[in-house]
Amino acid sequence: QVQLVESGGGLVQAGGSLRLSCAASGRTDDNVPMGWFRQAPGKEREFVASASWTGASTFYADSVKGRFTISRDNAKNTVYLQMNSLKPEDTAVYYCAADPEGSWLRHSDWHYWGQGTQVTVSS
Repeated sequence: QVQLVESGGGLVQAGGSLRLSCAASGRTDDNVPMGWFRQAPGKEREFVASASWTGASTFYADSVKGRFTISRDNAKNTVYLQMNSLKPEDTAVYYCAADPEGSWLRHSDWHYWGQGTQVTVSS
């Protein structure tokens, strides 16, 4: 089992930045990829970004490419999501996920989830 705890969400004006963190505990000796998803009210949970175990391979949704950066510090068992140039449409609950299979793009592909952290971007 892997436990994930997100932090760093909050309220920010459009154009601003936030950095989300996700601390992993439990079976962290497994070399698993990690990722971020988000869910806005009334919408399905959608893929945002993923990183391989080493962090050398990353992938982003088109909607955040060039604005968001995923990174990880395996010594701290933590993955980050740096979000720049935030837009009101980025408003959502952001979830950290670990240990994917399949395409990695569907929330059903991931085995472990955090509780989520709210990000609100005001216009």
